[in-house]
Amino acid sequence: MQKNWYAVYTRPSCEKKIAGLFTKWKIENFCPLNCVRTNVSWRNKMQSEPLFKSYIFVYIGETEISRLYKADGVVSILYWLGQPAVIKEEEIETIKEFSNNYRSLRVERTNVNINDSVKIMNSPSYKMEGKFISIKNKTVKVNLPSLGFAIIAELEKENITGLQDSLSENLSLISNT
Repeated sequence: MQKNWYAVYTRPSCEKKIAGLFTKWKIENFCPLNCVRTNVSWRNKMQSEPLFKSYIFVYIGETEISRLYKADGVVSILYWLGQPAVIKEEEIETIKEFSNNYRSLRVERTNVNINDSVKIMNSPSYKMEGKFISIKNKTVKVNLPSLGFAIIAELEKENITGLQDSLSENLSLISNT
């Protein structure tokens, strides 16, 4: 049986609960979290919030999808053209790398298709490549076409090297700011 990554749409604020339940049921899942500063009772507090509101990702076979609906709080699976939408492994890895290495992340809906690539290097042990959209003001935006989102992270300008000639112009703009 071939397994794929699928996006599960949940009720609001149920992502962590459902991810825990899927883990208990031995269903491989991923709920990317982002640290967010909030004001609670006149003090700042860091909290972990889901990066994708109302979405978690599961790695299962297509025949097991019906099992997911038994969890209270699951609304549906993300569909594309009448079939469960398969999320590419590379995109899940990109999300994991971003959520593990950066604190200030955000996502936005997108339908931009640019075929330029970017390589992000923090250290010799961490390198990542993805579909490049833009580099601006020390932020990198990487397209996740299977989901229709772009993930945005703030980076240090030394950690970005271009793979194509058109990218070098953007990097020189960063150096001048």
